Amino acid sequence: MRAGISRVFDCVVIGAGHAGCEASAAAARSGSSTLLITHSKATIGEMSCNPSFGGIGKGQLMREVDALDGVSARLADQSAITYQALNRSHGPAVIGLRAQIDRKLYKKYIQKELLEETPNLEVMEASVEDLVVERKGRDKHILKSVVLSDGSIVETKSLVIATGTFLGGEIFKGTERIKAGRIGEKSATGLAIALKRLNLRLGRLRTGTPPRLVASTIDFSKFTRMNPDEKPIPFSFMTKKIGIPTEKQLPTYLGETNDEVTRIVQENLHLNAHVREETNGPRYCPSLEAKIIRFPHLKHRLFLEHEGLDSDVIYPQGMSMTFDLPSKRKSSNRYPEWKEYKSCNRDMGYSMTTSTHEN
Repeated sequence: MRAGISRVFDCVVIGAGHAGCEASAAAARSGSSTLLITHSKATIGEMSCNPSFGGIGKGQLMREVDALDGVSARLADQSAITYQALNRSHGPAVIGLRAQIDRKLYKKYIQKELLEETPNLEVMEASVEDLVVERKGRDKHILKSVVLSDGSIVETKSLVIATGTFLGGEIFKGTERIKAGRIGEKSATGLAIALKRLNLRLGRLRTGTPPRLVASTIDFSKFTRMNPDEKPIPFSFMTKKIGIPTEKQLPTYLGETNDEVTRIVQENLHLNAHVREETNGPRYCPSLEAKIIRFPHLKHRLFLEHEGLDSDVIYPQGMSMTFDLPSKRKSSNRYPEWKEYKSCNRDMGYSMTTSTHEN
């Protein structure tokens, strides 16, 4: 599409994470001509942090989206490598469906669904830099189009912004602060500026991710093994048979922090800009530093979870941290269960904040 040439869609969706995939698929299913705009088709459905679905509250949300013919529940059931429903002992009213997902399998399935099997949906690699809004009267504004980075214009009747961590996103690694939407990927800065120009109030949402570990460097026998559910409960009402049989699924391992980890964290808090940054609003995954600051006398649980059937990468849930690399190594090496601490280059662990609309 050349600069200045306009195209028209009933609906434009910005961002191809979980929300953007669901929004674009739903609009297309309803018969609307839909355009999904993403920085890269290769990252559609990328599970940026822990490759899992569900949990307390979120498992219910998965079921609700599935009841509306959503895609994530169906595809999660085909790529789940561990089903572990939460609160089973408390009865069906409070059960929380949860599953660990094979990162590569899920991305393969969601990309096939959107790129090949969804009529009325077109996917474009681009970034939205501005919004064209027509003002009618004192308080009424009507969206007319979006402006892309090459200057081209896409007219639309409705716009869904599902930018996730990319909207004005910043990454914190120790005292370092980087503008990014995800490690190695640029943030949606132009769109954030456009929203501010429309006098929309933006706040900051904080989240974090841990350093990934290499499975071969961990002595799993020193952790408590948690096997997959013998009778898994699928997310989707449409699932008749899960994609990966229970006997081929992978276990999770439970451990906890010790006094030495607490000491190392406390001694290195001055090297962490994240805990000093004043950010109002919710923070979803509490960092290891935040937990130790608030509850220094407790042992904090961590869960070691596989990222795929053929992956040597382990996600240490509960170890989200934003120290610089030397401090990460100090704290992580204080776990006697590690034969040798070795993290993956793909994710060294960081925190990030992103803009979010406040009512």
